[in-house]
Amino acid sequence: MTNALTLSIPFPSSAGSLDTYIQAVNRFTLLTQEEETSLARRLRDEEDVEAAHRLVVSHLRVVVSIARGYLGYGLPHADLIQEGNVGLMKAVKRFDPDRGVRLVSFAVHWIRAEIHEFILKNWRVVKVATTKAQRKLFFNLRSLKHSHSTMTPDEVDAVAKQLNVRPGDVVEMETRMGGHDIALEPLSDEDEDSFSPIAYLTNAEDEPGLVLEHEQLDRGRSQGLKSALTALDPRSRRIIEARWLREQDSATLHDLAGEFGVSAERIRQIESQAMKKIRGLMITAQ
Repeated sequence: MTNALTLSIPFPSSAGSLDTYIQAVNRFTLLTQEEETSLARRLRDEEDVEAAHRLVVSHLRVVVSIARGYLGYGLPHADLIQEGNVGLMKAVKRFDPDRGVRLVSFAVHWIRAEIHEFILKNWRVVKVATTKAQRKLFFNLRSLKHSHSTMTPDEVDAVAKQLNVRPGDVVEMETRMGGHDIALEPLSDEDEDSFSPIAYLTNAEDEPGLVLEHEQLDRGRSQGLKSALTALDPRSRRIIEARWLREQDSATLHDLAGEFGVSAERIRQIESQAMKKIRGLMITAQ
């Protein structure tokens, strides 16, 4: 049902300017409780898409109002509205008219949930808002701060206690939310003294020449190991392969002792002698 609704519901990106969109959704007629109940039953019992359409468009103004409350996170109002509309459609799909609750009360949760997810996926502090407590802190810290200045230790403690998080989490979140974006590369090519993240985030190991050199060295070691293994006697080669060259389930000394009918100590001695011979052969090959 969601796909069908999406095709017939106006979104900010398809309605010209944002002001034009808001004016358009405000012209949709509000539903009475009787109309809402009747439409919701038609949708539930008959899968009437037209009924779903009327339920959605009559509540688009609610999404605009809720989305406006999240403008402080630096994301476009139109994008917030669009995500909220997705939440509204989910709410309409799940709404049960026989519970005695108006659709608007039921839909608020779904609208906010979609907007929250959108903000967390796109805002630069998303990495610290991973747990339920951190999300609550993320979305409430702005309103709990009494000023735009850095919070005092007492204010930090009060917020931490109110939201049931650690004071350190409050300080970290405030720092991230108050931070500024930094250009990855220098803003001017003429300033030779510019020092930007690109200078210290670059990994010298990724230089193409070094990468090729490492690959050639790895290939050489692999070929040298194969050559050294062929120089071992069958029993020694079997022990080394079973103990060191399996990706998983490596054999134990006791496993091999049972296979060859000798003691585990004898297997250890053979292994040690074989490893010493392999190292000598690989050094000679270099």
